[in-house]
Amino acid sequence: MNINLIEMMKILVFSSVLFVWVVRYQNIVEEFNYYKYPNWLRDLVGILKISMVIMIMSNETQLVDIGAIGIMILMLGAFITHLKVKNPLSKMLPSMTLFSFCLLITMGN
Repeated sequence: MNINLIEMMKILVFSSVLFVWVVRYQNIVEEFNYYKYPNWLRDLVGILKISMVIMIMSNETQLVDIGAIGIMILMLGAFITHLKVKNPLSKMLPSMTLFSFCLLITMGN
């Protein structure tokens, strides 16, 4: 896979996670409340996501893989949550897209 495409996906994953978990944090608070998940879980997921996207931006292959696989696991959890509460496909697309990008990042790394 083209190295520039992988770098672009890494930047997209990084910026989208930071945008949602920093700029739009109030939306995250509302979503976790809607799903009836505890605050500590929301905070843990946020810490993990931000840590993992920082790893994805590393030049160290092993860190990139750990970060991308971690995001994939979290996105699988998000997807399952969306299924559980019967959200429309439009609400599932971000988690499916980030999962797909991280899968491609690990394959092209």
